[in-house]
Formats: sequence, structure tokens, C-alpha cells
Amino acid sequence: MASVASARYGKENVRVHKVERDPTTGVQTVTEMTVCVLLEGEIETSYTQGDNSVVVATDSIKNTIYIKAKEHPVTPPELFASTVGTHFIQTYPHITTANVKIVTHRWARMTIDGKPHPHSFYRDGNETRKVETVVTRGEGINIRSGIAGLLVLKSTGSQFHGFVRDEYTTLPETWDRILSTDVDCTWSWEAFPTLDAVKENAPKFDKAFEDARNITMKTFAEESSPSVQNVMFKMGKSILEAAPLVKVVDYSLPNKHYFEIDLSWHRGLKNTGKDAEVYAPQSSPNGLIQVSVTRPEITSKL
Repeated sequence: MASVASARYGKENVRVHKVERDPTTGVQTVTEMTVCVLLEGEIETSYTQGDNSVVVATDSIKNTIYIKAKEHPVTPPELFASTVGTHFIQTYPHITTANVKIVTHRWARMTIDGKPHPHSFYRDGNETRKVETVVTRGEGINIRSGIAGLLVLKSTGSQFHGFVRDEYTTLPETWDRILSTDVDCTWSWEAFPTLDAVKENAPKFDKAFEDARNITMKTFAEESSPSVQNVMFKMGKSILEAAPLVKVVDYSLPNKHYFEIDLSWHRGLKNTGKDAEVYAPQSSPNGLIQVSVTRPEITSKL
């Protein structure tokens, strides 16, 4: 005998691009997203008995995303994800949970002759804004927001010393090194009881994103901390202070290594220590440091 332990299905990689036009100023704003919606509920018979009467077609899910993007604002993405998820549990009684993930791709407005252009943009690196929303019947809306693909580097102002040294250790201690990482940061909000509560708090989502991004870059740039571990804790702590409705901040930072190249074999050319200028970037292996920063006591502020 066999039974379904858990199941979900839906549509992923739904590409959505929305243009919002201000007829008064002529200024246009673009938002590009990749959306995934996965549904859960009383759908076991579609797996065990081939009963498609419980299946909302994935093509219908795709069409719903497009229609909701036309009918509702797509920013902030936390609100749009909550709107889409709420639609599915309100429309289909047998669907109990809607999992909505949104990745917003960064388009920056061009500056031409010193002025922001009204309708021209450029892709500003690989950085994305991400949102994961779970809308569950009777349990409210849980939202995780984040930044991914923010590649940062500083050429000095990073240390790493005082770590365990034993028979396996070859890494030298350093009081000054290149530090580079690909920032993956997420923050989890307190649960929202309804879509109306999400709408009420909508302005806080954009502010939290900008605060988290600014805190990450400012702390990275200015802190000469003894380790990546220490600097990422300071980042998380500052985000919690800036966003009272956030209950936990998660960072995952790969340490992208840049190694000095000993060129002394060529006519005594000095390129190590204080004389180092040319480095070899390493793609792998790399260090990976993760942390979750939370409040000592979490109380609802909704």
C-alpha cells in the first residue's frame, strides 16, 4: 500500500513585464518579474486515482497571474504575491494553501544629459528582489522578502586571524585582504492575518528592502571586522532595528577568494603582502557562511 505524504503543483517561470504610464508627466515605470505559484489542498486523488476534477490547470494558473497583474499593482511584490495567493484559496474551496514566489529583476532608469529619462532603462547587474509568500486558509499570510545576486567587493578593510590552527591548517592569518561576496539576504515578517493587513502595511515592504540593501552595503564597506561571520551579524542586527515587523533575518554569504600571485620567480618581481597588486580570482571552492539573526523575544506589532 502507498499513500501521498504531501503534494503541490502549479506553474513556475512565469515571466511578467508590466509598464505603468503616468499620462500627466509622460513618465513610465517598468517592473519585470518571474513568478511561481504552487497549490496545495485536497488534490490527492489526482495522483492516486487519476481524478483531474480537483486540478486547477497550470495554464489557468499562468493566466491568473497575468490577469491579476493587469487588475492590481505589482509593487511591492509582497502585496502582489499576497493578492495572487489569496485569490486561489478564495476561489477554489479545495485549495488550502497557495505558495507564491516572485523574483523581481532590477531595471534602473537611464540618466541622459544629467536627467532621468522618462521611459528608458538598463539592467543594473544580476541583483534581484525576491519574495516568498504562503497563503493558508485559516492561518493568514506568511511573507519572506529578500535580496539575491548583489555582488560586492572591497579591496581592503577585511581581516581573518585567530582561527583554529592544527595539522590541517595551511591558511595564513591576515589583517588585510580582499573581500567579495554574492549577497543572499532574506527577512521573515510576522504573520499577517488577512490580505487587508498586508495592504495596510504595504509601504513598509519597499522601505525594508531599501533599508536592508543600504545596511548591507554600508556595513560591508565600512566595517573592518575580524570575520565575515561578525560583519553579517551586524548587518542582520541593524535590519531588525530598522524594520520592527521583521522577526528574523537570514544571510548566506559565499566568500569569493582572491589569492595573491607570487611573481618573485620573474626577476624578483614583488607581488605579495604589502606589494600585492595582481590577484587570481577563485570560482571554487569557496567558503560559505550563513546566519539567522532574530530578536530575543518576538511579540506581534500588527
